[in-house]
Amino acid sequence: MPYKSGKKWKAQVRKEGLRQEKTFDTKKEAIDWETKMRKKPADEWVEKTHTVCLNDWAQQYLDYAEAKFSEKTYKEKQTMFKLFFKQVDPELPVVELTPKKVMRYVLEQRKQRSGYAANKDRKNLIAAWHWGMKYMEPLLPSPNPCKVDKMPEVRHPRYVPTFEDFLKVLEAAEGQDRSMLLCLYHLGARRGEIFRLRWNDVDFKNDRIRLATSKRQNGDLEYDWIPMNIELNEELKELYQRSSSEFLFINPKTGLPFVERKRWMKALCKKAGVKPFGTHAIRHLASTILDDRNVRIGQIQKILRHRRRTTTEGYIHQLRDLKSAVAHLCFKN
Repeated sequence: MPYKSGKKWKAQVRKEGLRQEKTFDTKKEAIDWETKMRKKPADEWVEKTHTVCLNDWAQQYLDYAEAKFSEKTYKEKQTMFKLFFKQVDPELPVVELTPKKVMRYVLEQRKQRSGYAANKDRKNLIAAWHWGMKYMEPLLPSPNPCKVDKMPEVRHPRYVPTFEDFLKVLEAAEGQDRSMLLCLYHLGARRGEIFRLRWNDVDFKNDRIRLATSKRQNGDLEYDWIPMNIELNEELKELYQRSSSEFLFINPKTGLPFVERKRWMKALCKKAGVKPFGTHAIRHLASTILDDRNVRIGQIQKILRHRRRTTTEGYIHQLRDLKSAVAHLCFKN
């Protein structure tokens, strides 16, 4: 009979001097396996051994992810596997990972965290398994057991500050913090693009700055020259005079470029006495201001460096067009 071992059930059978043992998530699975094995002739008990376990898969994929993706993305995937192996045995052979086991994990993450967090883990698991189906030796089996149903999400609209609140935060910032905020605003840039900036990316003579983005399908960095207005030009010239590094922005604690800045914006917003917002909200604010000033959407798309026009439209929310459209529904025209 099966017996409890931690949170798992151990099944075991003996026949003609041979012994087999296997671990299951539920007692029923363990009993079913024992029944099946007892019906088999003893000479058919020896099954093909699959040496690849889930931990092997995870470690190989994380080695790949560390070389391929940003540090933030790598840590996200690493954290996901740590949570996954709290619920699923890392020594389980890859052939024994079932959609049922994955769904049980996804449901638990929705319960403990959120539907959004559960779906992000689901997405990372699917990507990791697809990688294993293509590159591991032996290849992981198909179909992908991680392709389970998505969880419902409660999506809250991103808070975009008013221009007045942004100015208050800007006034509360000092030194390179102020310069970083101005880069985020004037360039409509992503945080990582600002962290990567070197002085050879700044062309003061031609009033332009080069941004490198990895927001592409294959993860490669792509470079775009963006015009630099006079305000940003003057701000960066002052920063350059004080700089002793090849990078524009340096973490004073490490002496290296920033990788992330936790609680930085929250602290600045608190100091300025405004509702907290993040660096990406500044990108939304910049696009909204451009739209309010009737800049063509094609130009906004180039400034934000979006591949698709629909992405830009999602950023700026075409309320003007909607207001004129719903006006036709009035009884009095």
